[in-house]
Amino acid sequence: MNGWRCIATWVGLAVGLSIVPSGSHAASVVLITTEEARLAPARQLASSRGIFRAPRIEVGEQLSGPVHSPIHFKLIFRAFGGSSIDPGSVSVTYLKSTDVDLTPRIRPFLTSGGIEIPEAEVPPGNHVIKVSVHDSDGREGTTQFSLTVNPAD
Repeated sequence: MNGWRCIATWVGLAVGLSIVPSGSHAASVVLITTEEARLAPARQLASSRGIFRAPRIEVGEQLSGPVHSPIHFKLIFRAFGGSSIDPGSVSVTYLKSTDVDLTPRIRPFLTSGGIEIPEAEVPPGNHVIKVSVHDSDGREGTTQFSLTVNPAD
């Protein structure tokens, strides 16, 4: 069974990290596919409340307001009280009627300080993303944000 999970993980990673040329020297990572964007929206958005000393996830200001694809996808993780972020605990989910796990796609860009993808391809539309992370003391921090991508000009 573990062998099949390993194979499934590698296949998911290979599919999720579709590299798309976007210039002479740069490449973009497909963060959300057009097919995933077409899925029905999630019925109810989860609320996020955390413990005072729980890790915090800050959404980069380049993601606020309407953006154009490819986007500079940046999240910053902050731990408190002498703890540190556990990068293995990070989970990134595209909230749809059937949630889409984006974690394998972001993993190559993940550090204990956050996630930074210089060029992430995202189709036009409104996309709700949930991120959760644990610190070394086991506290969980979560955030949910809406990413609005305008069509290309």
